[in-house]
Amino acid sequence: MQEQAFDLDDAVPTRAFRPALRGEQRFDRSAAHRDILVFEDVHKAYRADVPVLKGLDLSISRGEFLFVTGPSGAGKSTLLRMIFAAEKADQGRILFLGRDVGRLAADSVPYLRRNIGVVFQDFRLVEGWTVFQNVAVALEVLGVPGKIVRRRVGEALERVGLAGRGQDRALQLSGGEQQRVAVARAIVAEPALVLADEPTGNLDPQLAVDILGLFEEVHETGVTVLFATHDRSLLDIRPRRIVVLDEGRVTDVAQGLASEEAISKLRVA
Repeated sequence: MQEQAFDLDDAVPTRAFRPALRGEQRFDRSAAHRDILVFEDVHKAYRADVPVLKGLDLSISRGEFLFVTGPSGAGKSTLLRMIFAAEKADQGRILFLGRDVGRLAADSVPYLRRNIGVVFQDFRLVEGWTVFQNVAVALEVLGVPGKIVRRRVGEALERVGLAGRGQDRALQLSGGEQQRVAVARAIVAEPALVLADEPTGNLDPQLAVDILGLFEEVHETGVTVLFATHDRSLLDIRPRRIVVLDEGRVTDVAQGLASEEAISKLRVA
């Protein structure tokens, strides 16, 4: 493998999945105390007079669950897209597992994305495919043997509450079920990091809470989760660290909405 290539050696082990994709020595214990993500003076703008991010400095620990919030257009999706190299920062560095994402060669980006699962608001499923096919593709592109693909997809579907639904067509599913398939696809390759870009935006309030609970279950296995949302009600469910984006500024609310002071910070942001 090339020097710039990413491997899952730095990932955090999970309870639910066996290390079927890699060799015996899968985890680098010496890396357990490194921050998984570091933003250093990151700037991003699409117009010179309207900064999306202005000097973002942020460190995210392994195994953390972090909300990213702010009004529409504040840069939540942009921040997530820069992490998996779909966009580049105008200035500054984004370090994932110690590597500068912005300096990766094009042929190294797929190795980066093996470590990152992404869930989008609009699901991004192939409607004519079965549930199994939509999840399996995340392993098939890695060249994983069919026997392992079948086992791992079955485990992932069971984990998101869709056991036995593998042969259903995606277009036959409800919105909540489609989002569960998207979560299964994001976690089936055992990523170190899961990015959720407004994953509840198209769902009714109760389904939104259910999907948030699903991400919390993923987080409990040791996976780092960044959950972008503008839904204040989700932030109230459980105190977690919140990063607020607004007009290029960033407010880091370390304890979530656990105190009046924190709520005041969020209101001002």
